[in-house]
Amino acid sequence: MDNFTNSILSSIRSTRDISLPFYGKADIVKTKSETAGDIVTKIDLEIEEYLKSEFKKLDPSIGFVGEEFGGNREPDRFWLCDPIDGTKYYIRGMPFCTTMVALIEDGKVTFSAIYDFVNDTMYHAVLGGGAYKNGERIYVNERDSVGAYITFEGDIHKEENMKLYLRLLKRIGVIELYASGYEFVLIATGLLEGRVCLEPFGHDYDYAPGSLLVTEAGGIVTNIGSDKYDYKDSNFIASNKSVHDGLTKEILAIFPG
Repeated sequence: MDNFTNSILSSIRSTRDISLPFYGKADIVKTKSETAGDIVTKIDLEIEEYLKSEFKKLDPSIGFVGEEFGGNREPDRFWLCDPIDGTKYYIRGMPFCTTMVALIEDGKVTFSAIYDFVNDTMYHAVLGGGAYKNGERIYVNERDSVGAYITFEGDIHKEENMKLYLRLLKRIGVIELYASGYEFVLIATGLLEGRVCLEPFGHDYDYAPGSLLVTEAGGIVTNIGSDKYDYKDSNFIASNKSVHDGLTKEILAIFPG
C-alpha cells in the first residue's frame, strides 16, 4: 500500500473517534425533506469538515465534494464524501452505517473507501489494483440467480418500476435496506449477490465508492440499458457476473430500451 493510500485510510479511520461515541444517541439537527431517513446530525457535519481538512493537507490540489456542504464537481480530480451513509440507522444504534469516500479523476472512480466504523473494518479499492478488507483481498461470490439475494432501491410509485420490482420478487430474494455502503460491502465480500438501483433516492456520493469496490472484487457494475458504468448515472446493476446476466434480462423485459 503506497503512502498516500495509507494516509487517506488512516484519516478516514480516525473519524471513528468522532462517530462512535454518539452511535445510537446522536441528535438530529436538520431534516432535508419529508422522507423519514433524510436527516442530518452534528456528527455528519463534523466528519465531513474533518475529512475535507485532512485530505487537503495530504494533497491540496484535489477538490472536495461532500453530502452536507457540497463542493465543486468541475475539477479533473476531486473527492466525493458521504460522512455517514445510513444516518437513520446511526441514530438508532443499528449497524448499517458507514463513512464513504471516492476519488474521481477525469470522470472515473479511481479509489474508494467504505469504513464500517461500528466494527472498525475498512474496505477500500484501487482501480486496477483490487478490493480489500483491512488489507486482505475480497471477492464477490459465484452464485447464480437460483437462491440469490439482491437489494433494490427505487421509486416503485412509478408503474414500470413497480412491474420490475414485482418481477424480481418472483424470481429472486429481494431485500430493502437503503444503506448503500453496507450493501456494496455485502456484495464485494460475497455475502449478497447484487444490487439494483432504478430512479433511486441517493446521489453520486452514495454509489461511487461502492461501485469501484464491487468491480475490483470481481463483480460487474453497469448502468441500466448500457454495458458501461458512469458514476453520474444512478440507475445501475451491481452484482456478480451470473446474477448480472439474469438481472439484465429481467430489466430488459420491462425496459426494452
